[in-house]
Amino acid sequence: MKSFEDMQVFGKEGFEAMVASGTAMTKGLQAIAQEVADFSRKSLEMSTGAFEKATAARSFERVIEVQQGYAKEAYEAFVAQATKLNEMYTAAAKEAYKPYEATFAAFGVKAPK
Repeated sequence: MKSFEDMQVFGKEGFEAMVASGTAMTKGLQAIAQEVADFSRKSLEMSTGAFEKATAARSFERVIEVQQGYAKEAYEAFVAQATKLNEMYTAAAKEAYKPYEATFAAFGVKAPK
């Protein structure tokens, strides 16, 4: 009868780990969604500002200058955002894995770096 009780404990621990992992992943994905929404808003504001500057320009050279500045700024913002999102996804995955570390360690599986 002892092995049945052990299986119940193991099942309960597995369920609790699954719930904790799901909760951690949900929180991480919510933070990522908020970050993407904020970036989209900022990107729209930046493009609107560039459009206003370009339409107010008095010469074609100034329009090209504004467009080049916008392109450079948009590219740099995108690269920074992609890096930040990568870090956020990695952190969310690590948090979601934590509840399973003890279970996997019992089977000799080490956590990925």
